[in-house]
Amino acid sequence: MGCRVLQLIWPFLVVSLFFLNDLSFSQKAPYLTFIKEAKSAPKVSQYDYIVIGGGTCGCPLAATLSQEATVLVLERGGSPYTQPDKINLSNFLNSLTDITPSSFTQQFISTDGVLNARARALGGGSVINAGFYSRAEPEFVREAGWDERLVKESYEWVEKVVAFEPTVRQWQSAVRDGLKEVGVLPYNGFSFDHLIGTKVGGSIFDDKGNRHTAADLLTYANPNSISVYLHATVQQILFRDISVSGKESGRPQAYGVTFKGEDGITHQAYLKGKGEIILSAGAIGSPQILMLSGIGPAQHLQAHGIKVVLDQPMVGQGMADNPMNALVVPSPLPVELSLVQIVGITKFGSYIEAGSGLGLGIPWAQALQRNFETLYNQTGQPTMHFPQANVSMWTKAFGSLASVNLRGGIIVEKVKGPLSKGYVELHTIDPNDNPLVTFNYFKEPEDLRICVEGMKTIIDVLNSKAFSKFRYKNVPVQALIDLVLSLPVNLRPKHANAAFSLEQFCIDTVLTIYHFHGGCHVGKVVDRDYKVMGVDSLRVIDGSTFYSSPGTNPQATVMMLGRYMGQNILRER
Repeated sequence: MGCRVLQLIWPFLVVSLFFLNDLSFSQKAPYLTFIKEAKSAPKVSQYDYIVIGGGTCGCPLAATLSQEATVLVLERGGSPYTQPDKINLSNFLNSLTDITPSSFTQQFISTDGVLNARARALGGGSVINAGFYSRAEPEFVREAGWDERLVKESYEWVEKVVAFEPTVRQWQSAVRDGLKEVGVLPYNGFSFDHLIGTKVGGSIFDDKGNRHTAADLLTYANPNSISVYLHATVQQILFRDISVSGKESGRPQAYGVTFKGEDGITHQAYLKGKGEIILSAGAIGSPQILMLSGIGPAQHLQAHGIKVVLDQPMVGQGMADNPMNALVVPSPLPVELSLVQIVGITKFGSYIEAGSGLGLGIPWAQALQRNFETLYNQTGQPTMHFPQANVSMWTKAFGSLASVNLRGGIIVEKVKGPLSKGYVELHTIDPNDNPLVTFNYFKEPEDLRICVEGMKTIIDVLNSKAFSKFRYKNVPVQALIDLVLSLPVNLRPKHANAAFSLEQFCIDTVLTIYHFHGGCHVGKVVDRDYKVMGVDSLRVIDGSTFYSSPGTNPQATVMMLGRYMGQNILRER
């Protein structure tokens, strides 16, 4: 009788434990016993599903699959919960620009000359991003052909764990009221939904500044059916040779992977029965691993000495990153530390967001300069002249403020889409190395037009009555434009007319907003079920399949996609 009672109340006990107010998911995550170092993995193992990449999509996907199948997750980075201070709101900028070997980012410079970063941690981009949580626009869901009811349920499944309504303080309130004043309307209040106008979005930071990441979603997993290995770098996906597979389809079939831990020891993991390998390594990692495994443009693979499994010229193509441009705004008043909470969703295709108290100043600019030099020299290319922070210009404009971290914030605009596309290709055959990435910012004139309109909106907000208390009265907007032009924001040529032409300013000072996508597009590399076309037992499920970045910020939709496709795959079983 006692056992029967326990069986009846056990589900309620589990739910209660999960949602205790005094114990967050983040606090429990370090104690998940199925998360281990790769060097402790068996030399050979078997699973129903092998998920490559424990990131923003991979974690919810694996947690869902584990409910009815055995799952292996291979994450090349470490656990964010071993260094909780590092992922706290207060350390956002330091963590994002950290280039030490133990960092949660792997930085690179695109061929466009823009400094960028890939996540290298359990939880993926949700470990290093600005935390804004907002769903995709309805058109994105319809064009993807997703089941709208299941999409809604999947978002809600994610939101129970990682999404919060932020407390909006002075700086963010001024940006919100400024956007309303200049006509970015209607005002929609707080909402997770994508709505034209100005709104307060969700955040994965709680009110104490603690970051809640996609790794927290692993608390949904069945601990008896899942293994997560950290610092596990996948070397390649293994395919059965067509001539010996004995399959009626006559196509290559993925059947396992090889991976290495930090100790350099190689491990093999194989599929059981009708299992699948699922790439969730991100927009850069997924096409890179496909090419290293022999799926990609044949000529490019052969040039690197890689045996071609499938000549697939579209792997790596269609890579895009939403261009971001910004103005740094010194403030005469103290400001709170805040990341993105407010967004202005304009009718012309630009998204306006802001942050404050981030410690922008000469020390930050000098750190950027050091990162450029270090990363560029690692490529083995000849040393070049790097941009220097113009200290004298800062001193003239802002006096003694120039030598310290400026009090104030930053307002940015992101171009929707974008229409401009690039590509990713292998640089070396070492999976630890970054591939070469080209984004072709502003190749399409429409993207540049939207950027100019976005910058005009930012300028209008800065000149609004609502924002006036955070502006030095003797510092015109032109000085703020000159300030950005004085910073070593990228390696692109600077033109004299950039100070007076918003078109040239956009081109010369373009930054990444880290929303890269593409490289494994639906209909070109994978089908509507995210199965890699031309091979069996292999899918790609992550942002590399997107033609555009969903919503204002993609993380909500990438997490949702992991849950959504996990459920669909289980239904297929």
